[in-house]
Amino acid sequence: MALSLQEAVARQPYPDFQKWWKLGSHFVGFMAGAIVAEWEAVQPAGDLARVSGFVDEYTRLVYSRESRPSLADDFTARRHLDGFHSGEFDAISYAFYRDAFEGLTRRETEFLSKTQSLKEARRDFTRRVGKRFFGQLASHLALDLPEKLANADDFTSLQRAIAQTGNFLVKDGYLRDHFAFRFDVAASRGAQSIAQAETDFLPALTSGTAYALYEMGYPIILPSAVYLYRTIGEAQHHSSRTIEELFARCGCTASETADFDPTGYPSELVVELWEIRRG
Repeated sequence: MALSLQEAVARQPYPDFQKWWKLGSHFVGFMAGAIVAEWEAVQPAGDLARVSGFVDEYTRLVYSRESRPSLADDFTARRHLDGFHSGEFDAISYAFYRDAFEGLTRRETEFLSKTQSLKEARRDFTRRVGKRFFGQLASHLALDLPEKLANADDFTSLQRAIAQTGNFLVKDGYLRDHFAFRFDVAASRGAQSIAQAETDFLPALTSGTAYALYEMGYPIILPSAVYLYRTIGEAQHHSSRTIEELFARCGCTASETADFDPTGYPSELVVELWEIRRG
């Protein structure tokens, strides 16, 4: 049974996130361009007052603070981007995604085809945001991506682009202190044991499915991701959808496994097991 936001916050508070940190203006601006455009596609009436109400409610319940006046307006207009802090972006992300997810529910017959579920429509929304965000980021960082992963040089270029992306996410404050995307995997998924050396990645990709581990230290949206997951059933996955798009531009389908649940991880180390395939 879905919880209310108040119930979700009471069940799983996040004291590690109460002290806010400053965000880089590039990250905030790129996210604003991506989130707002896709939110407007789902909510063409653009009820920003409703979003602002969600921001105020979230900030009070999660951080015991009053939200900054005009925060949602500034984000939408990409004003004062150098003044955003971690908890403010967490609240903004929660508010826009909640409104978009609820909009998809209210307008289910318009947005969903006979073959697409509401859950899939919400996941597609997160992918579209990630695609827009990555497009801006790739240009900003001048990422050099291979068109496909055919050989060791392509793999090296992929790893370099992932590292550049991770460095940006840490430098601009999305991750407070840790990013790692590893192709050397020792993990389990249910009864399945997964062991893959980095040198085995390309052969595994050629034969079918390869794996990776994505490690995040203090991702700023962990609170809102957990609360959206508990109240609605889908989270934002900002950086994951960004890296998913990076792989897509290299001719691969990649994402965290479908059974990933953000609610059980400590703030300092969230870990996703990824599956990567060609095509």
